[in-house]
Amino acid sequence: MPAELPHPETGELDLATVMHALSDPVRLELVACLACDEGENCGDLGRNIELHKSTLSHHYRVLRQAGITRTTITGRTRLVRLRYEDLHTRFPGLLDVVFRSLAQLVEDDEKWEGSPEDRAKLLTALKRPVDSRLQP
Repeated sequence: MPAELPHPETGELDLATVMHALSDPVRLELVACLACDEGENCGDLGRNIELHKSTLSHHYRVLRQAGITRTTITGRTRLVRLRYEDLHTRFPGLLDVVFRSLAQLVEDDEKWEGSPEDRAKLLTALKRPVDSRLQP
């Protein structure tokens, strides 16, 4: 049975803490990657980010402790998901604004370093409205 690491409840989410977590470019990149999938294995998520594993672990922890992600552990696998519903409940529209800003960065030819296929996938995910991702 999967286990979860500790994370704040929806009502405990703090805007300053969430904004601080989103203020780092690496964490924004991780959030953008998570927007493309329903959940990512930590190892897969950081494969294109050239940082030491312990540094990536720090960024995952900051996102989780801020309440942006939920991490589930099954065996040796850690699955990371964005907490769309919780963030939308507590701060309506915040993720839409974050995703729109990230899409603008991805569209900037001078800043994009990935493949055209990755760019297209990322833009499709970032331009999808957050409320379309919420549970009915």
